[in-house]
Amino acid sequence: MDDQLMSRAAASKKRTRIQAENEEKILDAALEVFSTFGFRGATVDQIAAQAGMSKPNLLYYFRRKQDIYTAVLTRTLDMWLTPFGEMDPDGDPEGEITAYVRAKLAQSRDHPQESRLFLGEVMQGAPLLSAVLATDLRDIVEEKAAVIARWIADGRLAPVDPVHLVFMIWAMTQHYADFDTQIRAVLGKGVSDPAVFATANDTVLGVLMTGILPRRPVP
Repeated sequence: MDDQLMSRAAASKKRTRIQAENEEKILDAALEVFSTFGFRGATVDQIAAQAGMSKPNLLYYFRRKQDIYTAVLTRTLDMWLTPFGEMDPDGDPEGEITAYVRAKLAQSRDHPQESRLFLGEVMQGAPLLSAVLATDLRDIVEEKAAVIARWIADGRLAPVDPVHLVFMIWAMTQHYADFDTQIRAVLGKGVSDPAVFATANDTVLGVLMTGILPRRPVP
């Protein structure tokens, strides 16, 4: 991640465990405040109060409200990209993609606030994240798209556009975080319900795999 997006504590060569814990505490508090008031309505004082620390102490870690906001968003992006980066080029395509989809659905279930805050930033044209999206995000998508393209060339997946396949996985999985209100209106419960989550997993994977796995000849 770009140095200018790092906190002072993270940039320090002698970052301690307490510094790391305090930084996470600040980001957790900021997530709550930004989710409630938005970037414009949120204040550093509110975040400090939510984190249970003084404003001067918070400002040791992050100089500006914008820096905190950007750190919350980049932490979310890092969380999303971790299972994507773990997709093994030498693994079985069906197993690797299945594991990634399950991980993304679990993230939508467990971290809906992060997803919706990130969506809001992107819907505004990503003014604070455009540089990260055009570097870190693009690089890993290109890397994994090349893996998928190799699986396709080897006849292990149906011929589909690898990048648009990634977009499709994101759309199907993040829907369960970003549109939870809509899901609850239709089903009466959200993806946090075990039965809804299990059905979402089975349906998303069933439709996806039917479309991308090579058709086996009927005996």
